[in-house]
Amino acid sequence: MADQASNKAYIDYPPPLTPEQEEYLVQTVKNWTIEHGLTVRPSTAIVPKETNPKNVLATNAPVTLFPSPFPKACFELARSIQPVYNELYASVASDEQWLEEIMRELIEVDDFLANLWKIHLSVKEEGYVQDLSLGMFRSDYMAHIAEHAPPSLKQVEFNTISSSFGGLACLVAQMHTHLATFPSPKHSVAYPMHPLFATSSGDSSIHTIGHPPPNEAVATLAAGLATAHAAYGPSRSEPQLPTCIIFLVQDNERNIFDQLALSTHLDKHHHVPSFRLPTSKILAYTSIPSKDSNPCRPLIYTPPSSPSTPFEVTVVYFRALYAPTEYNTSTSWAARHHLERSAAIKCPSILLHLSGSKKVQQVLTSQPPDTDHLKAFLPTHSASVLQNLRSTFAPQYSLSAPTSEALGELEGIRLALSAETAANHVLKPQREGGGNNTYRTNIPPFLNSIPKSQWKQYILMELIRPPTAAKNTVLRSDGRVVSGNVISELGIFGTCLWRNTPGETRPEILHNTEGGYLLRTKGKDSDEGGVAAGFSSLDSLILYEEY
Repeated sequence: MADQASNKAYIDYPPPLTPEQEEYLVQTVKNWTIEHGLTVRPSTAIVPKETNPKNVLATNAPVTLFPSPFPKACFELARSIQPVYNELYASVASDEQWLEEIMRELIEVDDFLANLWKIHLSVKEEGYVQDLSLGMFRSDYMAHIAEHAPPSLKQVEFNTISSSFGGLACLVAQMHTHLATFPSPKHSVAYPMHPLFATSSGDSSIHTIGHPPPNEAVATLAAGLATAHAAYGPSRSEPQLPTCIIFLVQDNERNIFDQLALSTHLDKHHHVPSFRLPTSKILAYTSIPSKDSNPCRPLIYTPPSSPSTPFEVTVVYFRALYAPTEYNTSTSWAARHHLERSAAIKCPSILLHLSGSKKVQQVLTSQPPDTDHLKAFLPTHSASVLQNLRSTFAPQYSLSAPTSEALGELEGIRLALSAETAANHVLKPQREGGGNNTYRTNIPPFLNSIPKSQWKQYILMELIRPPTAAKNTVLRSDGRVVSGNVISELGIFGTCLWRNTPGETRPEILHNTEGGYLLRTKGKDSDEGGVAAGFSSLDSLILYEEY
């Protein structure tokens, strides 16, 4: 097999369990998750609405019982290039003209993107009053196995809005570390002996530290929010008001505990107050003074529990409004426009939200002698740094109807319409949240079922080939325990704050850092990867090196 040389870390992993060992491990994980808040609100498929009418129940988040092996070199590369990726997408969002060229053909066939772009144009005409933007990013990867080559790192996507699960990912790493090292690193009562849990393996060709690396996602993300809060400066209201950060959330949010990890850290370590604002209440609980009374357009939040204590919002952190289905009321688009025209720092702004489109990712992967977009957006970085970024690109293709003899345009359509070549690809729309893609031999019939004029809203991406021997056991949120072959996807978190100067396309980077990771693991036969959408489980890493 092509990945035979890279299967060594997966041999007999995870270690087999007797019924008594599995019972102990599962019960320990159930108790640990509840004790430490590694939890979600249960879906109605698990607990019927009539049983939980007030939505007060919680259950364990779907988690793996063991950390999953992941190549250390790939992990370190992903971490090292995250600040460069942060800067790249800050630069994309700052170049309105470049982004408009990308969006032009998409907004012809995609009402969601078209409405976002209309909001930007409307606020631009009125005049933006905030030149700062905050990005809370997550770059997602898989370890790719090619024949006669060590594992390499390939990017799945780059998330610019609602990059979630930093809070729960930290807890999974803590839980797996506890299980691997209690009562001592050399003798775990939860895990049977296995070379990956030993700091010095009997197999000298494999080396690990015996437990997951520390996960700093909560500290990193909270620090990004606190930095933006401080950069906003004093209240712009007359008289001045206390300031706060708003977490914009879905009305029936199940992933609340992941979000609370960040807001709690903000309060405890940065002394920054934050409030949760459901999207349906944006216009009810926030206001902007008239232009005549305050041209700065501060966003004022009035807590429903304390209407006599209004706050001025420094940062709006979007954990919602990333999908068309969320704009389901007559006021949804008005609410998004309302936030965008305010003085609050948006995370993300409309332009940064659009920068996360799959089409942007596809265009950025184009290689010289075509336009070298990486060099144009990252002119101060060395050729070796840019090559590190390029090494993570999986081949991607446009499905735009050819307007010339441009090879890339023709090639994408050719690959997508042939069942033989489509079998090695995935078709992606401009959507977030999981469950939106079309895979392999389903691609040709799907494209043939829609008008050709609609094809350009999709991009075609070559499938990444993860290790085939990986296995794990999952504790689902409904209590089921499932074992089998799995695929893992690594996400690296990063934050970036920048200022845009009128007339300039280059952002002034004020804060740029990486820290923390997310590992999502799914069944080998499951194509989609969203935890919230029910496809994946939360996991952590057991990093290995092969000698």
